[in-house]
Amino acid sequence: MKNQLAIFLAVFFLHPFYNNAQPAPRQDGYKLVWSDEFNTDGPPDTANWDYERGFVRNEELQWYQQENAACIDGRLVIAVRKEQKPNPLYIAGATDWRRKRPDITYTSACLITKGKHAWKYGRFEMKGRIDISNGLWPAWWTLGVDKPWPANGEIDIMEYYKKHLLANIACLGPRKKAWWYSHKFNTDSLGATAWASRFHTWRMDWTKDYITLYIDDQLLNKVPMDSLTNRDSSGFNPFTQPHYMLLNLAVGGNSGGDPSGTSFPRKFEIDYIRVYKKE
Repeated sequence: MKNQLAIFLAVFFLHPFYNNAQPAPRQDGYKLVWSDEFNTDGPPDTANWDYERGFVRNEELQWYQQENAACIDGRLVIAVRKEQKPNPLYIAGATDWRRKRPDITYTSACLITKGKHAWKYGRFEMKGRIDISNGLWPAWWTLGVDKPWPANGEIDIMEYYKKHLLANIACLGPRKKAWWYSHKFNTDSLGATAWASRFHTWRMDWTKDYITLYIDDQLLNKVPMDSLTNRDSSGFNPFTQPHYMLLNLAVGGNSGGDPSGTSFPRKFEIDYIRVYKKE
């Protein structure tokens, strides 16, 4: 009887439905080519992810560091914390926003597949839960591997700030500015914090003809590929090249809003990310 019980327990605990390790399904003629299910507790898989470090963009308040990302109970958790420590870049009298701040006041993480994985075309899917508290700016997005921004192309599959979800695609416009194809809607219309308390699925279908962005199978934005050529003399379409992905939780900055009334820590949770290709 003891041997039978031991066998039962071994089978039960190794069963994929118990340990959340079941393989991702095929979808609508798509084959899974890459995924991260975040099922191993500890730091994210270094075969998949690198990190941005320091103050990076948009005059955001957070200092990026890898210590703020961890896999916990089958989810990737990106935590933003309010903490004060000296800014190692600080220079008295500096005018650059990264160097004129004497202190770091928030920390967070930005995970990035650059140099490890990049893809051209396919279905990209993320199941996650975002925090919509004031001042927070979570995002799941892609950048092209060649040319400087915005000539390399940007796709914001999931972006949130100031009570709005956004689904954006950008290429190079006139006068070297970004040319945006944007869609946004107010999260209050979805149920605000009740909506944000649940996990949702964001998706991009990217083909040689269109880029389409969805949330929970609801179409948010659809842009023809032939309209995404850079507005310069190059004739280059940045969405005919591979893109790498980024996952981050920013604070404040040019678009994130005011976090002063928000308590910390806060988090962005990701259940999985999957990339499929047409079979």
